[in-house]
Amino acid sequence: MYIKQVIIQGFRSYRDQTVVDPFSPKHNVIVGRNGSGKSNFFYAIQFVLSDEFSHLRPEQRLALLHEGTGPRVISAFVEIIFDNSDNRLPIDKEEVSLRRVIGAKKDQYFLDKKMVTKNDVMNLLESAGFSRSNPYYIVKQGKINQMATAPDSQRLKLLREVAGTRVYDERKEESISLMKETEGKREKINELLKYIEERLHTLEDEKEELAQYQKWDKLRRALEYTIYNQELNETRAKLDELSTKRETCGDKSRQLRDAQQDARDKVEETERVVRELKAKVAAMKEEKEQLSSERQEQIKQRTKLELKAKDLQDELAGNSEQRKRLLKERQKLLEKIEEKQKELQETEPKFNTVKEREEKGIARLAQATQERTDLYAKQGRGSQFTSKEERDKWIKKELKSLDQAINDKKRQIAAIHKDLEDTEANKEKNVEQYNKLDQDLNEVKTRVEELDKKYYEVKNRKDELQSERNYLWREENAEQQALAAKREDLEKKQQLLRAATGKAILNGIDSINKVLEHFRRKGINQHVINGYHGIVMNNFECEPAFYTCVEVTAGTRLFYHIVETDEVSTKILMEFNKMNLPGEVTFLPLSKLDVRDTAYPETNDAIPMISKLRYSTNFDKAFKHVFGKTLICRSMEVSTQLARAFTMDCITLEGDQVSSRGALTGGYYDTRKSRLELQKDMRRAEEELSELEAKLNENLRRNIEHILQHISHTHTHTHTHTHTQFVVMYVCLWMFRYMCTRSVIT
Repeated sequence: MYIKQVIIQGFRSYRDQTVVDPFSPKHNVIVGRNGSGKSNFFYAIQFVLSDEFSHLRPEQRLALLHEGTGPRVISAFVEIIFDNSDNRLPIDKEEVSLRRVIGAKKDQYFLDKKMVTKNDVMNLLESAGFSRSNPYYIVKQGKINQMATAPDSQRLKLLREVAGTRVYDERKEESISLMKETEGKREKINELLKYIEERLHTLEDEKEELAQYQKWDKLRRALEYTIYNQELNETRAKLDELSTKRETCGDKSRQLRDAQQDARDKVEETERVVRELKAKVAAMKEEKEQLSSERQEQIKQRTKLELKAKDLQDELAGNSEQRKRLLKERQKLLEKIEEKQKELQETEPKFNTVKEREEKGIARLAQATQERTDLYAKQGRGSQFTSKEERDKWIKKELKSLDQAINDKKRQIAAIHKDLEDTEANKEKNVEQYNKLDQDLNEVKTRVEELDKKYYEVKNRKDELQSERNYLWREENAEQQALAAKREDLEKKQQLLRAATGKAILNGIDSINKVLEHFRRKGINQHVINGYHGIVMNNFECEPAFYTCVEVTAGTRLFYHIVETDEVSTKILMEFNKMNLPGEVTFLPLSKLDVRDTAYPETNDAIPMISKLRYSTNFDKAFKHVFGKTLICRSMEVSTQLARAFTMDCITLEGDQVSSRGALTGGYYDTRKSRLELQKDMRRAEEELSELEAKLNENLRRNIEHILQHISHTHTHTHTHTHTQFVVMYVCLWMFRYMCTRSVIT
């Protein structure tokens, strides 16, 4: 056996791989300049074969690695190929390679390209004569000089080591101690043999019993085997039956789950219909009460109007009769006036004559009375006055009184003449006023008729508007109740989603919405608002049959927030922390996602999950990141095969999942708590709520306000017309009575 070839790489001065061959089976001499690597070459051989480098610390291993310019060497190896044609090594090969590899944290041996332990290498070398106790199969430089100058005792020791006597002595001592142990064990074995012989006699006795036992035990085992085999067949039959039943029950269970889901949907639909019907019933009750109150009000108004109409009819009838009566009286009075005027014309000369005679008689009577008074006074003045001065004074006083009385009578006569002149003038004037008032009365009657006609038209329009207003109020009330029912339904869905998702995630979504609303209100960071696209769950749709597998695949990633760039997420998080808002959020920046196209298997038993999702192509990276490496498989067996073959995550429609790493996850999944279904219901409820609010705000309320303005305007016209009508009627009656009165007076 000899060294045939040496391969060195990364060891000390040997950076690149260096192969040194061939070597002679006899003697080999290595010649070279200083620094050419002769010593390192021998170090490399010693590194593999010698026990000197068996225990190396990390810094010692690093010191053996090549150090020079260029990249640092991280590992090194030395491989020695032996010619084993003499079978010195106990390996049935003519060439045996032994390699040692070191690095900063490793030290490994390879024998014919197979990794072996250090002890295996040492034992292999000892079997070839490389003993650890005789390290002089490699003679280093200076060892010969050291041996020549060493003392005799040391040389003797060295010779004994080279000859192997030290090993012999050590092995001899080991053999002696082993012989002593063997002697002790032999004595114990002899004692054990005696015990065994005694035991054999006992066992011979028990042998017959054992044979009998084995006979019956064999029969027992045969019977047990027969029974167990029969039970096994029965159990297998039952197992097959149960498997069939399980498959049938699985189908029935799926059917029942589908039926349960349909029933649950019907129950929810029925509950929604019941809520709507309750809202309609409440609205109808309220409408009934409102209509009842309106009916009572209409009855009251009708009664008032009937009474008012009756009063007006009575008053009109009374006024007509009174007018007729007054006209008759007026006619009679006019006739009498004409007769009296004729009589007056006939009797006026006589009256004047008689009046003159009367006046003369009155004057004569007054004169006679005065004379009589004077005579009586004169008769008594003799005793009344004591002197002439007193009598003259009294006479002057009486004359003065008479003059004053005469002046008063003259003034009265002048006033009477003036009244007669005024009366004649007023008579002509009253006739003109009468004619004019009669004409005005006819015009007023025409105006009143026109106003009455317009009044009833306006009143009918007002009644129509009030009816329309009441109808719109009822519609508004019904819409308000429907709106309240939708809000309640939306709150229930939000509570269910919060219970199924987790408080922290939903708080994070609410907090993000608050941050964006803050930006909108302040009018800042418009690029952040435009760069935020909502959570993953809100940006795709799929068929309800895939809800379970999609939810299990995505998990909490359904609530990841899609943003355009990482700058958008940074701005949102800064404001999020600044406002000290609760919750947790995870962003998917589209600009940072690195998604590669996936090669899917072509099979009828599986489809890519992402192909069943409907979403905007702008978010392709986000959805490929979440769902791109998942297959929807027909069964669990198909999932296991495809996951192992294509290193992809596989899942069934029921939510049983097989990871690409081999992990299996499954079990019952409650579809009643489907977050996608809840989100779909919430989105539909929000849309219906927005439609109801828009309808309520834009249509009903605007129409109601418009009608209320019309009603107010109509009410003003009606009130004005009613007031005008009563004023005109009062004026007409006053004019009629005035004319009649003036006619009578005249």
